[in-house]
Amino acid sequence: MMIKPTQTLLAVAITSALACGASVAFAQEQDASMNVLEEVIVTATRREENLQDVPISIATLSGERFESLFNGGEDVLALSGRVPGLYAESSNGRAAPRFYVRGLGNIDFDLGASQPVSYILDDVVMENVVLKSFPLFDVEQVEVIRGPQGTLFGRNTTAGIVKVSTRRPTQETEGFVRGSLGTFNTADVEGAIGGALGNSDWSFRASGIYRTRDDWIDNGFTGENDAMGGFDEKAGRIQLQYESDSFRGLLLAQARDLDGTASIFRANIFNTGSNDLNGNYDRDTVYFDGGDNNPQSYENTGVTLNLEWAFANGSTLTSITSFQDADGSSRGDIDGGVVDFTNSAPCPAGIVCDPAAPVFGVPTLTFPGTILVPSVTEDGADTDQFTQEFRLASDTEGAFSWQTGFYYFDSSLTVETDSFASLGQNTRVRYDNEAWAVFGQAAFELNEEWRVLGGLRYTDDEKKYRVLQYSGLWEGLGIPTISPLSAKDDQVSWDVAAHWSVASTQTLFGRIAYGFRGPTIQGRDVAFLEFPTIADSETVLSYEIGYKANFLDNRLALNMAVFTYEVDDIQLSIIGGASNTNQVINAAKATATGFELDMQWLLTENLLMTLGYAYNDTQIKDPNLFVAPCGSGQCEAAQRVNSNGQVSVDGNPLPRTPENNFNFTLRWGVPMGDNGEFYVFTDWTYWGENQMSLYYTPEFVTDSQYEGGLRVGYMNFSSGWEVAAFGRNITDEDNVLGYIDFSNLTGFVNEPAVWGIELKKQFGAF
Repeated sequence: MMIKPTQTLLAVAITSALACGASVAFAQEQDASMNVLEEVIVTATRREENLQDVPISIATLSGERFESLFNGGEDVLALSGRVPGLYAESSNGRAAPRFYVRGLGNIDFDLGASQPVSYILDDVVMENVVLKSFPLFDVEQVEVIRGPQGTLFGRNTTAGIVKVSTRRPTQETEGFVRGSLGTFNTADVEGAIGGALGNSDWSFRASGIYRTRDDWIDNGFTGENDAMGGFDEKAGRIQLQYESDSFRGLLLAQARDLDGTASIFRANIFNTGSNDLNGNYDRDTVYFDGGDNNPQSYENTGVTLNLEWAFANGSTLTSITSFQDADGSSRGDIDGGVVDFTNSAPCPAGIVCDPAAPVFGVPTLTFPGTILVPSVTEDGADTDQFTQEFRLASDTEGAFSWQTGFYYFDSSLTVETDSFASLGQNTRVRYDNEAWAVFGQAAFELNEEWRVLGGLRYTDDEKKYRVLQYSGLWEGLGIPTISPLSAKDDQVSWDVAAHWSVASTQTLFGRIAYGFRGPTIQGRDVAFLEFPTIADSETVLSYEIGYKANFLDNRLALNMAVFTYEVDDIQLSIIGGASNTNQVINAAKATATGFELDMQWLLTENLLMTLGYAYNDTQIKDPNLFVAPCGSGQCEAAQRVNSNGQVSVDGNPLPRTPENNFNFTLRWGVPMGDNGEFYVFTDWTYWGENQMSLYYTPEFVTDSQYEGGLRVGYMNFSSGWEVAAFGRNITDEDNVLGYIDFSNLTGFVNEPAVWGIELKKQFGAF
């Protein structure tokens, strides 16, 4: 089954004014007597508001639509495409996700890379990519806030925000326990319990998750069966809350422990000029002569103190103090195959072998296919961050409301790299980032139909870099040392929005926003005998208009947003090439135009459908920007180089930006007795053509890809029991997720189909 947006679908969607938006609660979350969609509350303006009243393009995920994504043990990357315009990927397994919104993201795989999409967990920005990978469990709602958000959220938000809110303690005793078992012995156990502490104003909530999968990928070179592909991940969160009429205090502590497999790189699974998976590809088998079967291990901890005082005049003062840290490492056979200098290894049946690959000028046996450079690399991160925010907000009862505040951010990251240049002494570099900001926003209700908002934020952002230890080869060659580097900028971000209630259930909005991302230092190349690079700040000016509406007595929710933006001095990452560089540069500009649509429709009392679509037309504009193509010379781009051995990227789309993204869910429920329901739920996501690299070459452009999920179950509302059978990637699609281009045509793919059963018990106030 393949679901694609068609011209007919788009015509119907546009004619009907379909739109982006709110996640829809499933059947038992509806008002059974009214059969209407549940109201969706968001916090994109740092206040609780109905999604339909916020003049920003926002989409949410919660309830069954969210939870079903993780039935097969998936990590945070499962969010990719499930909200129109949101894309996520990683070349570091479960440890370092990269997010893209409306085409803006960063393809840099380094653990020190910055991103234009901010990831916020429980009101705390998670800046480093390892912090962003904290498992999602006991989640109340995910909000994707599109476009620059530099007024109220100040960390790298030229693209947008992924905002995750977990469930909070309540005075009601409640909780759940859920367990599942599936293919490859994939097991997932999640639970939570909370309630009042005696007869007092104190309450608590404790929650946790354990996800595991057996190794299932064979190493055909060493002869090891089930050598890699598995993981063991556990995480927990405990919250203690005190709440009175004028004060609320919440202390949150969380931790995570991950042991598993880093990304599985597969050598030469493409032929020159084609992106089709060739005969070297076997999902169940790889041929690694190094990397120790790609192990990965990380630990995270974090503590947050959230305090809120309510004053007699209706205003509130909020303080959010947080400390987060993580450390661990990933090791991998980066070339994805075998480089046998003895020329004695047997060539596997059905695999292309090169008996005389020119490795360092020596004829060498390599497979699968021709591999020019053997590469085994281990990167480790030790990062910590401290954040402090104070926010004073007025009452919202009057025609005029406001909020203002101060924000402070301080982080450090040490990256240690074991590479070919180590010679017994690894490279260690340190990144430091200190930033502070003051901000304010005001809202005016001009009359019953019109409301306008405006905000300003001044940010001072400074980054520093120094080499703590050079590799053995660097010192052996006598390469001059690098002085500590720094980059600093301060700018004002702003936005203006208007909200017009054209009818009781229909609104139009418009928004103009200006944002910036501070300068970036990229120093990973020191581990490979190269020098660091620095990019100046990028700035973005974005325009959008939108439409939000409820129809059919609140059985049909529609949202739409049309946008355009221009980024000046956009920061781009040059990855790979013959020297396998990892550099950050500024291009002159990038532009984009697009729109997002979402629809949630309760067609009948028992049938609920959601539909989402995003279109992104992006373009890099810099006629003077040329980059090195694949280092192996095996890609088609290597045949179109200029006199300097480079290719132009002018006119290319922003990398990792599917022009089309479509998602669809359908839920059908049949009452069984007075208190039960049998249901069928299916979800599908489609990504259109996607250029993965900065330069164009057909091998690293994916064609249309899709994945589907299925869940069939029974729930009893009175007892809280639910049993279900589920499947993820139910058509077992082999979707290419990434590439490595310096040594050969290496790629990596998605997870296979996972089928299983799940049992869940809710108790207390559910």
